[in-house]
Amino acid sequence: MTEIDRKEAVSALADIEDIVHRVRQSRIYNLASLMLIMWGVLVFAGYLVGWLSPGYSGYAWFAVYILGIVGSVVISATNRRRTGIRTFDYRMLIAFALFMAFGIFVSVWLGHFSSRQLNAFWPIYFMLVYTIGGLWVGRMFAVIGLTIIALTMVGYFFLGNAFDLWMAFVDGCGLVLGGLWMRRS
Repeated sequence: MTEIDRKEAVSALADIEDIVHRVRQSRIYNLASLMLIMWGVLVFAGYLVGWLSPGYSGYAWFAVYILGIVGSVVISATNRRRTGIRTFDYRMLIAFALFMAFGIFVSVWLGHFSSRQLNAFWPIYFMLVYTIGGLWVGRMFAVIGLTIIALTMVGYFFLGNAFDLWMAFVDGCGLVLGGLWMRRS
């Protein structure tokens, strides 16, 4: 057995740390990609219902959130059985509930937003979290978040009645494409 010098040991430890970081990021991207694709399909449906039948928009978004939360729990539970790592626990549920409560407080009680403003507020609000999360877990989150925020603003200021249809593609398809992009990485 040969001894290694200090330089080789430091280099080997750096390589191990790099591999651990890549594996962690890969697991995060794998789970996040499934969530993004699921939420993207649901969000696309929500905006499409809002564009085709504005009177049912509230019901559609309620269904989107319920199906999305249930789907997130199912994806997380399936991931836990497969990997042994818990990714969605009661703290995540509480954090999501607080996040939603604050968004509702700001948009409904404090801001009295119109339906168009709500349709711009919620994706910007959610994508802010993706962008901030990207600072810690990977650039792709930040890229997805900033892209959807920018395109939401373009649609809000420059599109009239087609804003919901625009958002179906920008937000819904943007999330799906972001999820597929993460799967590739």
